[in-house]
Amino acid sequence: MADIGMRGAGSWGTALTWRLAGNGHTVEVWSISREECDMINKDHEQKEKLPGTILPDSVTATTDLKSVMANKDMLVVAVPSPFTRSTAHKMAEFCKYGQLIVSVAKGIEENTLMTLSDIIQEEIPQCNVAVMCGPTHAEEVGTGLPTAIVAGASDRKTAQYVQDVFMNEVFRVYITPDMLGMQIGAALKNVVALGAGMADGLGYGDNTKAALITRGIAEITRVGIAMGGRAETFSGLTGIGDLIVTCASMHSRNRRAGILIGQGKTPDEAMKEVKQVVEGVYSAKAGRQLGEKYGISTPIIDEVYSILEENKPAADAVRDLMLRERKNEVNDLDWK
Repeated sequence: MADIGMRGAGSWGTALTWRLAGNGHTVEVWSISREECDMINKDHEQKEKLPGTILPDSVTATTDLKSVMANKDMLVVAVPSPFTRSTAHKMAEFCKYGQLIVSVAKGIEENTLMTLSDIIQEEIPQCNVAVMCGPTHAEEVGTGLPTAIVAGASDRKTAQYVQDVFMNEVFRVYITPDMLGMQIGAALKNVVALGAGMADGLGYGDNTKAALITRGIAEITRVGIAMGGRAETFSGLTGIGDLIVTCASMHSRNRRAGILIGQGKTPDEAMKEVKQVVEGVYSAKAGRQLGEKYGISTPIIDEVYSILEENKPAADAVRDLMLRERKNEVNDLDWK
């Protein structure tokens, strides 16, 4: 069994803590909030962000970062992506050489366009970084519903270790060396999910959502391949799988925020009502910049950005998408 430090006590961190403790591992949770730590230590439940998921008595929580990092086989970073760099910076002085750190958040840093694993590696050069993501809502993982996810690492041994620690009969873990591709898919799907939610808020139907999902994964794949990701990754769990679940589920904070924006609320109003970090809002700017940097057409990402940052009405964005110049669906197919 492993000794694990969980950095983050939100819904996803709590769900993974429950999963890891259920596998027999020892888990210590870190939170900046004394109230969150007291809630977990006394009530064994994150009542605000994941009510109903009861943690075993063996799980403890602390505000002492040094303690949660000491003598751990694995550290899991489950903070929202905008706080990944500041979190890693604080962790650096307590991190031993070769320490395994698994990033489980989804996002791209706005200013640098770096993936979360690259941010952690830059801030903590002595560590060994892995990532884990896929179509996984905390609300379902935290109740034991069957789920599949992907662990990525630069070497097979590390990926297999993460797989072994997390996997059981209801939590299936695949492995891949394509950390870049899986993180691009995980981040940019949140932008498309915002668009899907906006379409729902506008009262559009399943046809519209199917178009957004299908053309959205085409955009994500183009960007990911240009950056060096593998095409196969975007047809898998961290690509089309994650996109489908995020666009379709009411557990998705990105879709819920999009619905509110489609109904006329501002992005700030929508985020306040959702009461959680809406990752797609932060990834939209990065997605647009990546498209520009690599010369990739990203019309859906661009329109979502225009709605969020330029106050463009969502209905106008949909109209402009529909009236774009005529295209082939697949460019490299030959006509007879």
